[in-house]
Amino acid sequence: MTSTMAKSKLKSILNPDSIKFLYQYLNNASPTGFESEGQKIWLNYLKPYIDTHFVDVYGTAVGVINPDAPFKVVIEAHADEISWFVHYITKDGYIYLKRNGGSDHQIAPSKRVNIHTDKGIVPAVFGWPAIHVRDAAKEETPTLKNIFLDLGCKSDKEVEELGVHVGCVVTYPDELTELNNRFYVGRALDNRIGGFMIAQVARMLKENKDKLPFGLYIVNSVQEEVGLNGATMIARKINPNVAIVTDVCHDTQSPMMSKVNSGDIACGKGPVLSYAPAVHNNLLKLIIDVAKKNKIDFQRLAASRATGTDTDAFAYSTDGIASALISLPLKYMHTTVESVHKQDVEEVIKLIYHSVKAIKNKHDFKYIK
Repeated sequence: MTSTMAKSKLKSILNPDSIKFLYQYLNNASPTGFESEGQKIWLNYLKPYIDTHFVDVYGTAVGVINPDAPFKVVIEAHADEISWFVHYITKDGYIYLKRNGGSDHQIAPSKRVNIHTDKGIVPAVFGWPAIHVRDAAKEETPTLKNIFLDLGCKSDKEVEELGVHVGCVVTYPDELTELNNRFYVGRALDNRIGGFMIAQVARMLKENKDKLPFGLYIVNSVQEEVGLNGATMIARKINPNVAIVTDVCHDTQSPMMSKVNSGDIACGKGPVLSYAPAVHNNLLKLIIDVAKKNKIDFQRLAASRATGTDTDAFAYSTDGIASALISLPLKYMHTTVESVHKQDVEEVIKLIYHSVKAIKNKHDFKYIK
């Protein structure tokens, strides 16, 4: 029996309220720059498990345990999802778009979307010419220059009457599902599944009556998808001593993925620990020791110059913050069928939980003492 099969028979650390929150939180749209409704859902779930909370001006939400403690530890995820902006409305009522984050133009044709307006949600579709009428010799692939939205309108005036204008944000309506009781599948698992996981860490600390010798800041940052902006701002505000960040990384087992370029990472084989200049080696060693002690399988990833996650923002903030990254393997990133193994989700939660408990008050992670 493989370790993954054995673990699948272990009792879940999640409960019905956790799963209810997961679906409510993941199914809510939280596009970059417009995360506030999702942040409200997240905070409402978190409040029973923390002492206090605050939100910064751009919407990063922070739950705090032991707010008066001088030594501060952060566990962090990002709350935003990729989306589109209405960019140009033609005279005959079609809409062209700009990206809000790394939205994939190639998956757009034939997808349904929601346009968010002051009047409410306006549905639309990404149109695309039928295969019968396309010239195979001159086959066009989807690009930002040729994908468009159809609202069923005949003019720009009809579009505007619906409340749609340049700058409206556009999201996919696809909701969270389960794939054969093995995977969670949906849009925006990158990285609201991270917000879910750190909230579960707070829940476990409360339910297990764990007493921490430091202040714990559970941080759900905004605007990661456009430059780590929320993490950059909140790192300066909190100025923590330690930061453990969680995000997703690429599963490389499916067709068209390159292990040479992206490493040998698999869903179902546990959390991924990254090596990179921003990742503090002494904190990483603590996490690895915790994983081994608690028999949590993990994988390793070389991230080279930068992790590309909020880890970089925390590590290089203020005078430098000892930071590490615990990633969740994910298939089909930045699509509407992002997929993560259910057991990996629980293992990441466990690893963050036990790592937090292993940190000491005034823990000195300096390389040279």
